[in-house]
Amino acid sequence: MIIQMLLEDGNTISLGQLPEQLQLKLTDELGTLRLVDKATVSAVAEEFTTELEAIGLTAPGTRDGAITTLADHLSPDIAKNLRSQLESVRNGDHWPIVTELGIERILAIMLAESTAICAITLSKLPVVKAAEVLSRTPGERARRITYAMSQTESIPPDAVRRIGSALAQEYGHPANVAFEKAPVQRLGAILNSTVTDTREDVLAGLNQEDVDFATNVRKAIFTFKDIAPRVKPTDIPNTIRNVDNDTLLTAIAAALKGDDALVASAEFILSSVSQRMATQLREDAEERGHVKKADAEKAMAAITTAIREMADAGVITLIDPDEADEEDDTNSE
Repeated sequence: MIIQMLLEDGNTISLGQLPEQLQLKLTDELGTLRLVDKATVSAVAEEFTTELEAIGLTAPGTRDGAITTLADHLSPDIAKNLRSQLESVRNGDHWPIVTELGIERILAIMLAESTAICAITLSKLPVVKAAEVLSRTPGERARRITYAMSQTESIPPDAVRRIGSALAQEYGHPANVAFEKAPVQRLGAILNSTVTDTREDVLAGLNQEDVDFATNVRKAIFTFKDIAPRVKPTDIPNTIRNVDNDTLLTAIAAALKGDDALVASAEFILSSVSQRMATQLREDAEERGHVKKADAEKAMAAITTAIREMADAGVITLIDPDEADEEDDTNSE
């Protein structure tokens, strides 16, 4: 009765995700319904909503569902073994493994495989997921894949099954890599902790070798100069609590006498704390006078480290420079 009510209201229901036996039973049950009085319909609807409101947790409910949910969080060997035990796989259909892959993994298929295989893969995905994958596929590549879909009408089912099996074998397990983080993240973390001269020298060299890689590394680096453009004013008080007063004073005193970017970040910090604290820091900074370069970099590094640690812990969120640029472009228009 609930299914019939939902269908009459024009809802689309993913009944195909139910076990086959349950789909057959549901069809038989619906076939027995004819006329139902309003009182019974109301009672059923009320009972159904009561049960829904009482649910506090939903779980996969089947071993196949549990395997699909946990596979990406298990060791590669265990995950591969469990995926091979899926009921659909035992019956020769490996596509559920492929369609359950994350967006990034499916994008890897879109970029590496032939346009024909990509078109078949896109066709097997749920519509919403397929739309997201297509929107994130480079334009020319996306156009060729969508054109290839016009040539999939007569492909035999057995060929589609073999393609699903091959893709599941190739992409249906976590990539076996030596490092958890990407090269950009690893190098960015290292350069975050180096002195300014070394960092700029390395970046200049990278820029000559690979402009794109150098650009992405610069985005991954977070230094004192990045505080003003990338930290929210409301997050400053929490971050500087993790830095002792003398270190904060040293960093502010040095930054106020530095280049425009350093001054901007120092002023940003001062404008984000209480007026009383900002006034005291300015007065103490003037009294401090000249700060040695090594002491300045050490103090500034302590502040940026505190900010990065809070960002890594999820306590604060840094502003993405690319997103900030897009907002500026939108506002200017």
